[in-house]
Amino acid sequence: MTLHTAPDFIPSPTHTAQSAASRSVLREARARSTGRTRAYEIAVLRQDGSVFVTEGYAPATPLFEEPFSAFAHGTLIRTTQGEIPVEDLCPGDRIVQADGLHTPLLWVGSSKFVPADIGHRTPLVRVMADSLGLARPSGFLTFGPAARILHTPQSLRGAEQTRKVFTLMRDLVDGVNIIEIQPPTPVRLYHLGLARHAAISVSGLEMETFHPGPSTIAALPLHQRDAFLSMFPHISSAKDFGPLCHPRASERSDPIYAAQ
Repeated sequence: MTLHTAPDFIPSPTHTAQSAASRSVLREARARSTGRTRAYEIAVLRQDGSVFVTEGYAPATPLFEEPFSAFAHGTLIRTTQGEIPVEDLCPGDRIVQADGLHTPLLWVGSSKFVPADIGHRTPLVRVMADSLGLARPSGFLTFGPAARILHTPQSLRGAEQTRKVFTLMRDLVDGVNIIEIQPPTPVRLYHLGLARHAAISVSGLEMETFHPGPSTIAALPLHQRDAFLSMFPHISSAKDFGPLCHPRASERSDPIYAAQ
């Protein structure tokens, strides 16, 4: 399966064959851009079992950064072969979900961020061992701004129908056991995609795989929608992301954490 090109996400010529015309498009897109861009790396499992790897550029905006900014280098992901650092995962590895089932990893996205960059802050979240219960997590972890954990918010505990929701890890910062950090040097962050939205086991925590959200893509202008979807060459339309497996909490500004 080939990667569809679009003005907002342009594969790098070092990883994909490009004509003179496509290189011209790349130069023009960069020249007319008044904002920042970021290099992203993508690895995808093809239908024939091979792995396709490419690198491209896209706007350094929350929309385009979210698919690449959940797990920090060194985060241990549970697979059928044991715990594997996220940077060593390869499409095709079987990821263990929080419900005990396992499924092939289809998509890995990564990019470098400078958390302390004054012009574009990307603070990380450090979670100390046992912060959320015994061996939850089993050791300290570092997450990016897109990381969401499956848990029951305080406002929903004790309710007749207790439910778990995906909550942004940064909304759990307490300044003691879960803190915000801003390393001055670049860090590589990752996100993972399965055939369906899921919670996966990460050092004792139930963490979310990538999903753009139920209405995010539909609200985009057509050119941005095409650019965004081009970063996921294993799908043909936004519908292929499927439904959320659990609702998401709103951000901390909403005290009741209402689900989307």
